[in-house]
Amino acid sequence: METGGAEVLKGAVDMADAGTMRLRIQRFDPSKEAVPHFQTFEVPRRPGLTVLDGLFYILERLDGSLAFRYSCRSAICGSCAMTINGAPRLACQTLVEGLGRGEIAVKPLPHLTVERDLAVDLRPFFAAYERIRPYLLATSAAPAKERLQGPAERRAIDEMTMCILCASCYASCQVVWTSEEYLGPQALLMANRFVQDSRDGAKEERLDHLANEEGIWRCHTMFNCVVACPKNLNPTWSIQQLKRRAAKRRLTGRS
Repeated sequence: METGGAEVLKGAVDMADAGTMRLRIQRFDPSKEAVPHFQTFEVPRRPGLTVLDGLFYILERLDGSLAFRYSCRSAICGSCAMTINGAPRLACQTLVEGLGRGEIAVKPLPHLTVERDLAVDLRPFFAAYERIRPYLLATSAAPAKERLQGPAERRAIDEMTMCILCASCYASCQVVWTSEEYLGPQALLMANRFVQDSRDGAKEERLDHLANEEGIWRCHTMFNCVVACPKNLNPTWSIQQLKRRAAKRRLTGRS
């Protein structure tokens, strides 16, 4: 049958007792189609059901051609980030019961090239991440065992280390939409992680690399990245920290 112009497919199980939910999914295969379309599926409800569970039900029982990314289903890998009811979310941690009883709309992350259905091309995102050199740069000889770090020094980078590379903040940043060269909130959050790290020996070099119109000065402080982050991180705060240190370095020669 038809609903709102979208085809509805039912699973081959008795859904009368548990009730059902509807997932309205954006479908698109660029090798075969010119524009995306939406398809609506009915999926059985059950307590604790996540959007990712619903996608698996569709994949396994209704339409094996549905494309999406996932990994561990523990909300720590970032692979299943997508737009759910208009907001970037991790499908594996988004409970259906928290989205109400209405139809749930599922789309890929915005402003990234769709490879198929809910899977997008993340190469620009990871290219920006690589540009900040996301690893410790030591300027002193390697110690016999390890580079020590105290509890207070570790706490200074706690928040940034929680990033799971889901690209939600990157896809939600309106400045990223207008500039292919802009590093974006995730890369700048992680850049701050290494600038703040007591073991890193290239802080000044990093700041010089970031203090330009495609780095920290391009941020318009709109906080879209903060709202989008599924781990409640604050990329805007990290960018402001980098701006403060870069300005201090420009004025005093010290960061």
